[in-house]
Amino acid sequence: MSTILVIEDDPSIARGIQLALEAEHFKVLVAGTGEKGYSLVHRSSVDLITLDLVLPDMNGEEICRDLRKNGVAVPILMLTSKGEEMDKVMGLEIGADDYMTKPFSTRELVARVKALLRRVRELPKDIAEYAIGDIHLDFRKQEALKGKTAVKLSVREFEVLKYLALHEGEVVTRDMLLDDVWGYEHFPTTRTVDNYILSLRKKIEDDPANPEHLVTVHTAGYKLVR
Repeated sequence: MSTILVIEDDPSIARGIQLALEAEHFKVLVAGTGEKGYSLVHRSSVDLITLDLVLPDMNGEEICRDLRKNGVAVPILMLTSKGEEMDKVMGLEIGADDYMTKPFSTRELVARVKALLRRVRELPKDIAEYAIGDIHLDFRKQEALKGKTAVKLSVREFEVLKYLALHEGEVVTRDMLLDDVWGYEHFPTTRTVDNYILSLRKKIEDDPANPEHLVTVHTAGYKLVR
């Protein structure tokens, strides 16, 4: 069971977040001040922090910066009523992993929490090159070859293939791809994933109608098979 620390001075918002997360079987700690939240981080085993930007005692940016400076690497989801682009950029630059502007739906917050936890636990570090069948992929140079013929792939197609390569042999759901490749700034649909897989099959499979590498796992998602 993952433990989520909610640092939020508005009792109604904090309670709403707590109930939504507990409904998904998370353990939730709540701190109404920055000082209490900062203390709980160091006294408890916390897997993720939701951090309000404006608190009565300590600024959320200050807390985030200090936590990162002191080696606390758990994901931080910043929450704020401010919507200016500069605030978002600043929050991410000081070490926040994601950013939500109030008001927000608790359903979306829970989805973002799950996505951040999944990235930390499941995503391997990195991969520079990958070979599958007669396809050779160079992710750093954004180059693809099928035999000796160059294959033109979009940036997003490289990202999808890289994600699948990092999870080689594992079932990757459409939601995992949406969360970790597209992210929440775009809000695409699962049909978008299917269209990208279809396009990739046409480019790298010998027989796109009967794929050997980009395999569909019925009702679950996709799997990359060497």
